[in-house]
Parts: sequence; structure tokens; C-alpha cells
Amino acid sequence: MRVHKDVIQEIEKAPAGPQIGAFFDFDGTLIAGFSATVFLKEQLRRGDISPYQFVDLLAALAQFSLGTQGFSGLMTSAAQFMRGASESEYIEFGQELYEQQIARKVYPESRAMVQAHMARGHTVAVISSATPYQVEPMARDLGIEHIICSRYEVKEGTFTGGIERPLCFGEGKVLAAESLAEQFGVDLDQSYFYSDSDDDLELLQRVGYPRPLNPNNNLAAIAEEEGWPVRRFRSRGQPQVSDFIRSVAATVSLIPSAIAGIPIWALTGSKNEARNFATSVFADVSSALIGLNLVVRGEYYLWEQRPAVFVFNHQSKVDVVIMAKLLRKDIAGVGKKEIKQMPLIGKTLELAGTIFIDRENSASAIEAMKPLVDAMRNQGKSVAIAPEGTRSITPKLAPFKKGPFHLAMQAGVPVVPVVIHNAGDVAPKGDFVFRQATVEVDVLPPVDTSHWRRETVEEHVAEVRGMFLRALGQDDEPAPEAAALPKPGAVKKVTRKKKGVKKKAVRKKAAVKKVARKKARKKKAPARKNE
Repeated sequence: MRVHKDVIQEIEKAPAGPQIGAFFDFDGTLIAGFSATVFLKEQLRRGDISPYQFVDLLAALAQFSLGTQGFSGLMTSAAQFMRGASESEYIEFGQELYEQQIARKVYPESRAMVQAHMARGHTVAVISSATPYQVEPMARDLGIEHIICSRYEVKEGTFTGGIERPLCFGEGKVLAAESLAEQFGVDLDQSYFYSDSDDDLELLQRVGYPRPLNPNNNLAAIAEEEGWPVRRFRSRGQPQVSDFIRSVAATVSLIPSAIAGIPIWALTGSKNEARNFATSVFADVSSALIGLNLVVRGEYYLWEQRPAVFVFNHQSKVDVVIMAKLLRKDIAGVGKKEIKQMPLIGKTLELAGTIFIDRENSASAIEAMKPLVDAMRNQGKSVAIAPEGTRSITPKLAPFKKGPFHLAMQAGVPVVPVVIHNAGDVAPKGDFVFRQATVEVDVLPPVDTSHWRRETVEEHVAEVRGMFLRALGQDDEPAPEAAALPKPGAVKKVTRKKKGVKKKAVRKKAAVKKVARKKARKKKAPARKNE
């Protein structure tokens, strides 16, 4: 079984090669919701725009949604508020917002589809009416090289208050796709376009494989009439009430699970037996409440050599449940010191033997982990620890810290890599809600540390990290720091011809387009968006 196999089956059967394009809309298609809303709220919070300006922008959005103002008018209104601002500051602002809020809105299914198209060697691009400050951070994260979007006019690094034309909206997206096709030898009749909105009807009709994703009502109706396959994703967006209830129940289940261990302690006189019982109860109860289904490969290696240091990639808070479910007994965990301050839960974890460390102070962290060495040597306990140090905002593997590997060396135990593929499907970083999901795990063979030396530990860290990268299907190279700003040119701006653009392809399906538009007008017009 592979993650999201059902959504990539068609792509895997498609011919390989760059002559096939895979074009993606942004808002509602690659991410849940609207990035413009996130930007506006944060600008208002920071004081970059006044409440009066915020109301004016909302009014412009409302007019656009009602159809009383075109997209050009909306962009012109938004551009006015940008006049005089530094573009470099806005690039930084966009990256910051992506890491803090937008990254967790990326549909894991859409990410899988992008990766599947790339694996086939297709020319993948984002074609969106949103601005590059919204789109480019996500494009870099997903490895998408080409983006075509709407742009504010910039002179000498400063916004002028104007917009660049043509805008990437409606027929403008068709012209953009044709320009990209001409530049890179893409056959649009063999290409895919994924979108959630009937605003993109022209481009959906132009490509050979129109693919509505999470379509609005009008696009869903058109897709049904045209026979276009439709997919909807629940992995992101507004959670249901049941999701909140299950999430709260799964979180607090730690406390009654710990209490359940007290009778075991009373009967056996063994704290360790009580902790093992409580861990197993918590793992089973919380995973059932979440709706977590684990598919584990290499389960034998969980038990082949114990004690051991089990190192795992850290994508989600559900990793705690996953590791408890996998290891079940005789384990000691490591957590950040902030967790210790959480009411009831912090104390419960402390009683369970969790060691809390200050991630900002490496010296104190090393000192705090010394009891773990004794626990492995003298009590036969294993340690579960994330060498990334914190959760990643994306599935990309972050740099590894050396602490867990020094720990294994000192205790004289092996390192066992536990590769978690898609825990972010359950709860991405920054999201409180747990969602039902199947998570795939690869447990790799234990790595012998008996020959390791302090002087060569960096080589051993790189070796183990390489095992993770290969299992995850990621490039075998050091990952950049999450906070690092992108290098110029990391994402290509596709040059669009402003004059003399061929419109043969637009006319090619004019008759079909006319019929579809006629059908669409019979439906209730949906709320439009700046995507």
C-alpha cells in the first residue's frame, strides 16, 4: 500500500515525459480556503492596513463575488494599498505566513498528485490568479518549478500601485498556459488542469484532461454534464464537530490511561509494569478515538534489538500516539520543556518517565538526557526521540541534531530508524484537530553503533538521515533550515507574451466553451474568489 494511491492511479498510467503538462490552480485546489483572507487578516493585525482600508478591500471582494466588479477591478483596488511598500519585505512576509499558517492548509492528496506528475517527468506548473507572494512559498515547498500568476507592478523594488497585464484570470489563464506550452514544448491536448472554480472554465476546456478538485457548485454541475471526473478532499479545511470532539477526547485520554496504571502498580509493586500498561491503554484508546489506522512495514525490527534508540521524523503531534502504538512498553520519551507546563498532561508525562529538555540550550539538554543512558543500561528501557528536534511544517526532512546519536553511543545500543510517511494527514503542525487517516510507517533495520566514535558522529548522523531520505523518496542532500529565506530564482517566472499570443487554441474549443457557458448561466452563480 502507498499513501493516497487512489488519487494517483490515473497519473501513474499516463505517458511519461515533459510534453505532458500538469497545471494546478492554487486556492481551493492545492490548499484549503483562500490565502488572500490569511494575508488580509495578518496585514490588519500588524497594522499594515487600516481598518478603513480593510473595509474597502472587503467591499471590493464582495463586489467581485456578486459579479458587479471584474477581477481586474479587484486587483486594481488591492494594488492601491500596496503603493510605496517594499517588495522584498512582502516576499519575506509571504514566506512567514506560509510557514505559520498556509503550509498546514496544503491538501496532502494534492501534494501526492504533484509528486506523482513529477515522477512521470511531466511539466508541472501553478497557474493562479493569486500573487507570487501567496504562491511561491508553496511552490518551493512542493518543488514546483514553474508558476504563472497575477502580479503587482514593481519599480526599483517598490510597488507602484499598478498591476501587470495580462492578468492570470479567465481567458488569461488560457493564454498563460499556451505561452508555457510554447516555451517548453508541452502538448495541451495531452495535459491536465486541476481547479476548484468555474472561473477557470476556459482552461479546463482547453486541456485534454480537465480535472475538477473540490469544485464549487457551478463547476460541479458543469463537470457532471461534461463527464469530467470530480474529486473532493476532507483532509483540510473546516473540521466537523465530530473532529473536535474526537480530538479533545484523544488528548485527555492520556490522563485516565495513566490512572488505569495505578491498580497495576498496587498489585505488582512495579512502577514499570504500571507505566507499560498505561502506555498500551493510551496508545489503543487514543488511536481509536482519532480514527488512526497504521500500516507498518518492518515491524520485526521494533523487537529485534532492545533496548535501542528509536529515531523518528517529526511531522505531527500524533507522532506521540504512533510511537506509543508501535513500541508499547519499556520506553522513555523526550519532550520539549514547554509541555511540562501543560496542566495535568505535563505532570502525567513526567510521572510516566518523560524527560523534558530545553531545545535552546544544548548543554542543559545533554545534562537532562543523562538519566536516559542509565535507563537503557540498567533498566533495559528504550528511548523514542525525534532528531529533527521539532515538528516540520512540511513532509520534507529537516536537519538532524546529534543528541540522539550521542545518546545511543553512550548507552551502547543500536539506532532504529522509524520512518513515518504521512502523519501530517492526521494533524499538521499548528493544527489542533486530529483527522481520521491511514498512516504508513517503515521500520528500518537497526544500525549498529558499537564502532561509532565521537570524532565521526556527523558522518553517522548523515548516514542515518540518508536512510530516512531514501525511504521518504526525498533528495539525498542536507535540508535547508525552515526559517531560511528562499534564494532568488528558486521558482521560475514563466515569461508570457503580451503581444502576438496565438489564439488558435482558444478558438479551437470556442463552440464547446459557448455551450458550457450557456449551461453555467442557468445555474446559480457561485461566490467567486481571488485564487
